[in-house]
Amino acid sequence: MEIKTKLGLRIKAIRETASMSQKDLAYSADLDRSYIASVESGQRNVSIVNIEKIANALGVSVKEFFNDGSFEEKKEL
Repeated sequence: MEIKTKLGLRIKAIRETASMSQKDLAYSADLDRSYIASVESGQRNVSIVNIEKIANALGVSVKEFFNDGSFEEKKEL
């Protein structure tokens, strides 16, 4: 799975767990709702600055945000 898709799914999962709408997240992160929608759908390449804004708005650290099994790469020897 492409990293943009993994990132979008992670944002959506945390947002839904927090019972936030895309509009609520966008407002809290000072980003546009359509931007959040395109990130969640894996259509947008997100800057680290915006990842930090989104994580903060979701109430998690950037470390906690990426501390998820879906970001682990399986390396073949």
